[in-house]
Amino acid sequence: MKIGILGCTGAVGQQMMLCLQERNLPIEELRLFASERSVGKTYEFNGKVIAVENMAQKNFDGLDYILGALEADLSKEISKDVVAAGAIYIDNSSAFRMDENVPLVVPEVNREDCFKHQGIIANPNCSTIITMVALNGINRCSTIDKVIASTYQAVSGAGVKGMQELNMQIRELGHGKVVIPEIFDHQIAYNCIPKIGGYDENGFTSEEMKMQNEGRKILHNDQLKVNCTCVRVPVMRSHSISITCLTKEEVSIEEIKKSLLEAKGVVLQNEPTPLEVSNQDLVYVGRLRKDLVFENGISLWCVGDQVRKGAATNAIQIIEELEKGA
Repeated sequence: MKIGILGCTGAVGQQMMLCLQERNLPIEELRLFASERSVGKTYEFNGKVIAVENMAQKNFDGLDYILGALEADLSKEISKDVVAAGAIYIDNSSAFRMDENVPLVVPEVNREDCFKHQGIIANPNCSTIITMVALNGINRCSTIDKVIASTYQAVSGAGVKGMQELNMQIRELGHGKVVIPEIFDHQIAYNCIPKIGGYDENGFTSEEMKMQNEGRKILHNDQLKVNCTCVRVPVMRSHSISITCLTKEEVSIEEIKKSLLEAKGVVLQNEPTPLEVSNQDLVYVGRLRKDLVFENGISLWCVGDQVRKGAATNAIQIIEELEKGA
């Protein structure tokens, strides 16, 4: 197969390249695309040196799949040329997630939706992916009606500059200096910031609403209700989510554990942490218990690497499912 990566120089684009090598797909050709300022930069892939091409030239002929790691506006603009070239576009941005004609796919949960595409498949939000993988085993026992979640999101979710700001603030505070936030609204070192994205008229942020809106589409459940609070924490990599979910019927913890042990992409571990879960592709689920407030409530904690499973790996797994066939 022949694959292209749009936005290859960014954190997600680079991770896509690494994951493609690790997963040993039968890649005949890999082409890398970025903005004009990166043209000519080279990367090694499977023993070959590949030069970055200018994606503004929109030369995508002959490619089977193109992975997008771009901002939403640019992704929407360039997607037409990708589809016109005959490639399947798997987009990591928010551009197409809520488009009714574009599948939104987490392969462990709704792989069958891959095959309903019209040239474009959307990758969900990183926290949504991790949460849906964790909840899938429970949802198979009994339909989940409601979710109350708090996310603890790593600074790498804001890109390389987010990680740099955390490192810089730690160093400056260690030397007694006053820090001035640039990437985040507040000091992130030794702090938590209860805001990711812009606020809507109800006081929720755009990041918080993604879990409900995208979760409904992934689970094929328009009645799903999600109350989410998203928090940026001073962790370098991997997002954690505290979840209480309410099921239609009562399900025992033993049934849920059995279902989670059989679920794809899940590891049961009592106290998973972002540090130990980073740089791999599974979602770790722990602290599983009956909720003490809500009837049919189940509480749990899950952690996943948001650059890998929450972005790059999920996109590549979609290619793998397409190659397997319906």
